[in-house]
Amino acid sequence: MTMADLPGATTTTTEPSADGRTASPDVPSVADASVAAATTPSQQFSARSGRRAVSSLRRTVTSVWRLWFFAVILVCWWFLSADSTNTFFPPLKNILTQLWDLWVLGDARSQLWSSLEHFAVGYVIAGVGGVLIGALLWKFHRVGDAVSPVLYFIYVIPTAALLPAIMAIMGIGASMQITIIVLAAIWPTLLNTLDGMRGTDPIKIDTARAMHLSSTRTVWTVVLPGAMPQIMAGLRHSLQIGVIMMVVSELVASESGIGFFILEAQQRFAITDMWTGIIVLALIGSLLTFLFILIERVVLAWYLGARAVEQKG
Repeated sequence: MTMADLPGATTTTTEPSADGRTASPDVPSVADASVAAATTPSQQFSARSGRRAVSSLRRTVTSVWRLWFFAVILVCWWFLSADSTNTFFPPLKNILTQLWDLWVLGDARSQLWSSLEHFAVGYVIAGVGGVLIGALLWKFHRVGDAVSPVLYFIYVIPTAALLPAIMAIMGIGASMQITIIVLAAIWPTLLNTLDGMRGTDPIKIDTARAMHLSSTRTVWTVVLPGAMPQIMAGLRHSLQIGVIMMVVSELVASESGIGFFILEAQQRFAITDMWTGIIVLALIGSLLTFLFILIERVVLAWYLGARAVEQKG
């Protein structure tokens, strides 16, 4: 009996190329002209490195091109407001000058650190708590089915509507602001975690049981990785909601923070100061989103790579 007669065995054939050489499955494809022209391994490596550099440059140009509309808005704002005498719409030049004096050279940074501290604590609690509660509700599905109506009932209540009650219970302070952030930001992560874990392929779970994996190991090695794309989507949504509620809590009941700074500047008709706070808040929100995207790409590298392969196929 030969190897070709064995069940499941495959035979490898070699076909001559256009130039008369025989192609082997062990030799990298040289379909690309730059790689085909390279005859030595070092030349082929250099050709592939050049292709990667070109691809990276193309992605950079694409990313920069996406900012063109934002740049147009800034240019229009700069020139259209240059001669403005409107109290509520000062020139952008004055706003940027005041921003530098207050937030870079001045002491307004203390307001920003206060807000970021509350946001960081609230977001971490909401993220970790959302994943843990979602995992528990998936594990004990009967309990999850029983409490789901209550969870969705609480979920549809706007957190801002709970501010008066939370203020009455907890008073004004950091604990109240963190509680508001947690109550608002926990839901996207919790629900996405629960939905993602429920969508795990049953065959994978059955395979894990057949391999006698413990429940904890099954969750860590099978269920959580499969649900990670949805979990990360929930965490990103929680990030945006956390920033919003950070500002809302400071606008309504606070004695510090960037939201308090914006409201206090508006009340004393320091409109330029108010605009600086709004711009700083936009920059902080954009920076946090950008950092999250970078972390998401690292965590979901395997998932993004698999999707890229599927799209090419």
